[in-house]
Amino acid sequence: MAKKSQINRNLKRQKTVARFASRRQALKAIIRNPESSFDERQEAMAKLQAMPRDASATRIKNRCPVSGRSKGYYRKFNMSRIALREHALQGFLPGVVKASW
Repeated sequence: MAKKSQINRNLKRQKTVARFASRRQALKAIIRNPESSFDERQEAMAKLQAMPRDASATRIKNRCPVSGRSKGYYRKFNMSRIALREHALQGFLPGVVKASW
């Protein structure tokens, strides 16, 4: 089990990203637009840099909801490898079977 502080920090980041998503998208559109003037771009970049660091979606870490583990995370199942194995062996994941050849 991961530390509660790590899990809570990641949840806080997810909320911050959701709160600032529309503003970031609007500013990035101004920056990318070739028709915007140099001053508009500079102003948009300054506003973007003034936002909190955790407003960026790249700061969110994928974590297992069962164990809170960040390493060995499978996106397809939204779980860590250890939790995935436990759930698969207990039959909680439909269509997932143990390999044998």
